[in-house]
Amino acid sequence: MRYEGDIYRPPSEAYSLLIQVTIGCSHNKCTFCSMFKDKKFRVRNVDEVMEDLEMARKTYRRVDRIFLCDGDALCLANYKLVAILDKIKELFPECQRVSVYGSAKDVLRKTPEELKELYDKGIEMIYLGAESGSAKVLEAINKGVTPEQLIEAVHKIEASGIKASVTFISGLAGKAGWQEHAVETGKMITEMNASYVSLLTLMLDPRAPITEQIRSGELELLSGEEVVAETYLMLKNANPTKPCVFRSNHASNYVSLRGDLPRDKELMLSKLKLAMENTGMLKDERFRAL
Repeated sequence: MRYEGDIYRPPSEAYSLLIQVTIGCSHNKCTFCSMFKDKKFRVRNVDEVMEDLEMARKTYRRVDRIFLCDGDALCLANYKLVAILDKIKELFPECQRVSVYGSAKDVLRKTPEELKELYDKGIEMIYLGAESGSAKVLEAINKGVTPEQLIEAVHKIEASGIKASVTFISGLAGKAGWQEHAVETGKMITEMNASYVSLLTLMLDPRAPITEQIRSGELELLSGEEVVAETYLMLKNANPTKPCVFRSNHASNYVSLRGDLPRDKELMLSKLKLAMENTGMLKDERFRAL
């Protein structure tokens, strides 16, 4: 396969065939993110993507899942995405799921009919990084969208039949803003009613602008214990009205949580409470990673 630069995918796409549709991220201004800082955004020629799919078919006997990279493949015009999805269906009839990263702005630019077309052509999941439910935090990290836009985007995704998998980041507001970050994120989870929600914990990379904010004292990192308290407060305020798969079991997290909201909410809160009383349950810093 031909890849340009470092390639990133969601943890749940670990066994997926990765096809690079865009290079980098069209926004690429989030202060906490370093994934695409070494790339200048561009859309790959669709013919190149088709060649990669042909190459993959010759290489792999079976492909059950395909993930379209880089940061926001959903920014492609629908006719380009449809051509790629039709080629996937032709070459990989056994493929059970095609997924993409997409920003809220990507989603909002699509009409409901366009999103439904993508669903009919095989897009099953859109991964969307919300990061925080707090307008103040979103502005501070240069996310480029409002809480209202994030919520509207998830509603559009889910209405089309596609599942939304939304990511939030613990510790993103530092010591000064952790309570607002927790409460507003919980409220956003409630309002979104996404099919999937995942929670990562902030990790520092020298290439990410937020690292300099930490060094300068502009932002003070949370301790592991404080991250757990923040997660507890967030979950207390998360009350989706339809089943939501909740995961906080990434390598970056101090306490691993797996459950469905609202069914397993009290069990997960109990585990967090126990971890706050017994800090030995927290993952050692040596074993945390992105």
